[in-house]
Amino acid sequence: MAKGPEKNTKNKALHTKLLNRKKAKLQEEKKEKALRLKALVTKMNQKENSNESDSI
Repeated sequence: MAKGPEKNTKNKALHTKLLNRKKAKLQEEKKEKALRLKALVTKMNQKENSNESDSI
């Protein structure tokens, strides 16, 4: 019996590599966004605390 055409594993491997790279990039962007947000919150809290101490 004929098995049919061979599968294109090279293309599939490249596609998987590309998708993994995309996932890693998105995850890295998510981490950077979280760090920026955390820094902003810290900065705002410090500013708020300094305003409170000035008014007291």
